Amino acid sequence: QVQLVESGGGLVQPGRSLRLSCADSRSILRRYNVGWYRQALGRGRELVAAITTGSTTTYADFVKGRFTISRDNAKSTVYLQMNSLKPEDTAVYYCNVAGAEPLFRPSDSWGQGTQVTVSS
Repeated sequence: QVQLVESGGGLVQPGRSLRLSCADSRSILRRYNVGWYRQALGRGRELVAAITTGSTTTYADFVKGRFTISRDNAKSTVYLQMNSLKPEDTAVYYCNVAGAEPLFRPSDSWGQGTQVTVSS
């Protein structure tokens, strides 16, 4: 079973950037589609971006043009580059293995996530 650890969150000002990392200690992440999801306070978890095993990418409308998902199979890591951050991007961000497109349904096992706070 793949075990993922998220990192890279923090407190940033609006308009700045962050890069999140999702690492798999067992080096099997290349076998899976992977999604980044987020959950803001008081809201449900939502898909932010996803990448297939073939590196096809999908983005939620609210991050298109600002966020980029990528993967480095040699490092068994998936990244989320977040540019032009907005206060409404504040949330806990999670990565998870995902089912087939277009839904990229996540598995039932979640890590602790990484907090992203965008505030001046």
